[in-house]
Amino acid sequence: MPDRFFTAAPIIDERATLFGPEAHHLAHVMRAQVGQIVTLFDGSGCEFTAEIITLGKREIQLAVLERREVNRESSRNFQLAVALPKGERQQWLVEKAVELGVTALIPLETKRGVAQPLDTALERLRRTVVGASKQCGRNRLLEIKSAQLWQVFIASQPSAVLRLVAHPGGSPLQNTSPREATYSPERGVIAAVGPEGGFTEEEIAAALAADWLAVDLGPRILRVETAAIALAGWAIYSR
Repeated sequence: MPDRFFTAAPIIDERATLFGPEAHHLAHVMRAQVGQIVTLFDGSGCEFTAEIITLGKREIQLAVLERREVNRESSRNFQLAVALPKGERQQWLVEKAVELGVTALIPLETKRGVAQPLDTALERLRRTVVGASKQCGRNRLLEIKSAQLWQVFIASQPSAVLRLVAHPGGSPLQNTSPREATYSPERGVIAAVGPEGGFTEEEIAAALAADWLAVDLGPRILRVETAAIALAGWAIYSR
């Protein structure tokens, strides 16, 4: 796949502009030249073939030559709610979620949570989304949503979605089907993964009272990011 560059501004006419890190990468890392052809995307689901027309210190101007709708999204809408792990493990989780086709990630605030989902941390994760999308070819960005308190989150999700919460002692995951939900591509499946140490018994009881389904991921204890990606792979690729 050719080098791809992201523009946060929607491309709506015959010109596009790259600013900031994207412009720096193209001009100084890739050593681009006027007249060079590159691929752009703006998160709308389209790719654009564009020609560099000016190279400035802070921005690059391009002429849009072709617009193509290229859909590399999963056919199943899968949202992942996670009590974020610490440090670089957050970026790893987001990177792999983008590659698998996860639609959205919702950071959870739970009793045993170890990493606070602050605005600065979420902004870093959004930058990770862009980088991973450039690499894997997605033309729509995984959405990093605002953090939610566990009790508020479990009460706010629509009942038509297959709502899963990872918890040892729940139903075996292999006995659960994404098609158990009243499924539509816009709604689909949502899965919640707790922090290191897991959800408390009170948190699980609240989820079960709200008609969530507890699922067991097997006999071994998984790290947060491992459990999250295991659930994503199961939901997106199972039929």
